[in-house]
Amino acid sequence: MTDRWLEVEVFIRVAESGSFSRAAHELGLSQPSTSRIVTGLEKRLGVKLLLRTTRNVAITEAGAAFLERARQAAADLEDAEDAARGVDSLRGIIRLAVPIVYGTRAVIPALPGFLERHPDLRVEITMRDERQNLVAAGVDVAIRMGALEDSTFGARQIASVARVLVASPGYLTRRGMPTKPEELVLHDALLHEQSLPEKHTLKLVKAGRETVVTVRGRVKVDAAPGILAAAVAGLGIANVTAIMSAQELRDGSLVHVLPDYELEPLKAFAVFPSGPKPSAKVRSLVSHLIDVLGN
Repeated sequence: MTDRWLEVEVFIRVAESGSFSRAAHELGLSQPSTSRIVTGLEKRLGVKLLLRTTRNVAITEAGAAFLERARQAAADLEDAEDAARGVDSLRGIIRLAVPIVYGTRAVIPALPGFLERHPDLRVEITMRDERQNLVAAGVDVAIRMGALEDSTFGARQIASVARVLVASPGYLTRRGMPTKPEELVLHDALLHEQSLPEKHTLKLVKAGRETVVTVRGRVKVDAAPGILAAAVAGLGIANVTAIMSAQELRDGSLVHVLPDYELEPLKAFAVFPSGPKPSAKVRSLVSHLIDVLGN
């Protein structure tokens, strides 16, 4: 008889990835074995969990209900194993998804201390700015910036990230340095995300007084490294995080615009596709990131 926990593990990966072959590869099984295990699970339960076609795999209503409980059961089993070993014996893989620049300049530099304390843990990192399907990608925890969209996921804020306006010295020589927010309407704004309209509002605060201005942009970029490159190239004024632009501000390739004004900080969240109660190893990683990045 097939091990019931193996059935659960295989079903979770097939359902999340939408592919028997991908799940088989990740679990080190053959595709026929993976299909046979899920078929055996469906036969034992007496319900259809997955709908198979030649192109993809879709989850049924019964499958979705089972997946929710199966994820929690798998997390509880992992917690039980970790409790038996002790908190200093966390092991396994954490699949972490991060934005490119924040991941490069903040999250990854925060990892050495965590991995040193937990030598049996491995971290697999996916880096991209677009919001991927975390369930299909098999991500344990993702770091996301700004407003959250999927209310079915669990989430915890890890940091509040300061934002600044920056531009290149060359751009400011050509167009002039703004001395007050109202002058931003005379400049080219660099828009991060192609979905933004050609004009949008900025809120700037000085001494408790808020000023709202509408800025326009000719250049839109959907990834943070691109918006930074556009600013350095002199294409306009960018609204970026202080972490993102710190090196360029230090070396002089970018200049802080309206430094006496503050922009609303950007919140960074840890998002858990498995729900509000992630595994002990994920909770430990997130707590570490809060300790390091939260300040």
